[in-house]
Amino acid sequence: MRALSAAWRLAAGAFFALTLAALGGCTIMAPERPTQVTLPGQPFTPIDPYAQVAEMKGGVNVWVDELRPDEPPHAPFVPSRHFKIIRDGGFSTVRLVLATFDHMDGSLKLDAQYLARIDEFVTAALDAGLTVIVDEHDYGLCGMDLILCRAKLNAFWSQVAPRYRDMPNRLIFEMLNEPHQALTAEAWNKQLVETLAVIRASNPTRNVIIGPGNWNGIEFLPKLVLPADDRHIIATFHYYHPMEFTHQGAVWVPQFDKLGVTWGTKADHALLDRELDEVKAWSEANRRPMFLGEFGALETGALPDRLRYLDAVARAAETRGFSWAAWQLTGNFIVYDIDSDRWIEPVLHALIPPGSPPKPAP
Repeated sequence: MRALSAAWRLAAGAFFALTLAALGGCTIMAPERPTQVTLPGQPFTPIDPYAQVAEMKGGVNVWVDELRPDEPPHAPFVPSRHFKIIRDGGFSTVRLVLATFDHMDGSLKLDAQYLARIDEFVTAALDAGLTVIVDEHDYGLCGMDLILCRAKLNAFWSQVAPRYRDMPNRLIFEMLNEPHQALTAEAWNKQLVETLAVIRASNPTRNVIIGPGNWNGIEFLPKLVLPADDRHIIATFHYYHPMEFTHQGAVWVPQFDKLGVTWGTKADHALLDRELDEVKAWSEANRRPMFLGEFGALETGALPDRLRYLDAVARAAETRGFSWAAWQLTGNFIVYDIDSDRWIEPVLHALIPPGSPPKPAP
């Protein structure tokens, strides 16, 4: 396996000096040595990223945070029971959505109780036999303030990556969800190298998920520049095309307020195939396996069209060798009704067709 280069070690070791300069001289204290979390009998061993994507198969997004006023609604979650339900429902992967920046103090140290909550989710999901993605999801701040994003993003991974360095390889890190706006493609290409160095200082061969700018949009894949010598990277993209259908009636994107938009014509399927073929071509040209990290259709659309869409996107990803994670378990784009404690079965079966072979236990 590739050894961590001296330059990358230097970059990681210099992180807090960079942060201090970036913040214009503000006092930023480096957090103390992070606690390490392990699972008995499941040490880390490197895994080829293509083999990992094959194991990931289909998954679902789950919020770690409680209800937040700046996000569409999502429900609190009880990990000890529901991760087994997710596995029993036929999913192989869970993408844990973390909004961590609000849980940092003035020195950028993460709150101990919040870290314990992340630990609970990670260990419960791994114990359930799932592949687990730790997704740093503070795309909002990162789209507005590059300096603060840089400091907080690097601070998060400088604490969390060493904490999980000995966890099994079914734990994957996703560097940042949906870079966009101020975090342009060019700025993101620079930032990802710096943040990857922070991660690699403690996890030199763990697979890391990284996507392009413009909200992980497929049209920005050609602008994504990944370190050529790091082959433990899984590329990601998000797919909500056409937005007029998937986000019809969404209050946070009022330009798609028209209801009654349908999906399922030959032209709709042709567009899906053409765009995912473009992703496949990029994947092959750059020798990077692909993870479709988000897709879905809001409940304001007609259920039959939504089911056709979910099935078509999931199957299109699978036939091209991509793993995927539906957005999202609870809240809107719902797959599981947390209040009545039951699957929305038509939605579940569109994603995981009945009779699909279960993933073998790890």
